[in-house]
Amino acid sequence: MIVRFFLVSLFFFIMLKAEDTTSVRNKNPKKAFIFSLVPGMGQAYNGRWIKSALVIGLEISSFLSWKENLYRYNQYDNNNFPLRKYRYLEKRNKYAWWMGIIYIYSMIDAVVDSHLHSFDDLMDSPIKNIKNNGDKNGK
Repeated sequence: MIVRFFLVSLFFFIMLKAEDTTSVRNKNPKKAFIFSLVPGMGQAYNGRWIKSALVIGLEISSFLSWKENLYRYNQYDNNNFPLRKYRYLEKRNKYAWWMGIIYIYSMIDAVVDSHLHSFDDLMDSPIKNIKNNGDKNGK
């Protein structure tokens, strides 16, 4: 119970910290990486709330599936489960890999998204005619 309260409090604290109103145009990739150490918070820092919820949901789903298959593997002799024992071990390992893949993907996505955060504003701005300083003849 205390752990859940701590995790929920940490989640809301990071959400509030991620809403940095002073740097709406540019996002710091280093900050995005630090926030992404907690799954989904790097996306929250970048303002991608749907991605954040999706990453958090996938991580929780993978963890719960991993935990269920671990339980079934350990309790196989005591209960009548529909699959053979080795299948629960394989499924447990598969979900452990998915947890790692989703975690690494969310970290990479947060850093790349922070680099590209101001891309739309940059592309929408008009092109300024600036003389090339290297050309002395003005050609």
